[in-house]
Amino acid sequence: MKLTSKSDLEAPLSFVFATLADHAAWERMAIRQGVQVERPADAPHSGIGSAWRIRGRVRGKVRQMLLRLTETAPDKAMGYSLDSPSVEGTARFEVLALSPRRTRLRVVLEVRPKTLAARLFLNTLRLTRRRVEAKFDARTAQLAQRIAAGYQDGRSRAGRM
Repeated sequence: MKLTSKSDLEAPLSFVFATLADHAAWERMAIRQGVQVERPADAPHSGIGSAWRIRGRVRGKVRQMLLRLTETAPDKAMGYSLDSPSVEGTARFEVLALSPRRTRLRVVLEVRPKTLAARLFLNTLRLTRRRVEAKFDARTAQLAQRIAAGYQDGRSRAGRM
């Protein structure tokens, strides 16, 4: 199943990409939300090949996933691979400058089942594709708003000094 969403935000491209690439901040946010995040010992700490083992509750069950950075093109895109016992896939975040202070964020998520139960679940999601796409669009917009708010907070602090 492939989902694509885009959202425009009021922040420069370099800020948006830097925020997406700040993995330590995303780790802290996930931990605050009750997700266990662990870095495998054999993975590099930064750059391509960086990895995170993630454990958290999804739909009432504890799920595990290995997230690995597979691609990074400065100020253009970041790609990740997702691997869990039941599904595998990819996630790609692309940024495009619309103007010096406006950026488009495009998120592409592709998930493939590895088990029969996952196949049945994804087929169920396909039946409600419009609802799933609407939720995905809402999450992408929420991410864009969070990044834009971070930019506005930084600008307002700089203006006070």
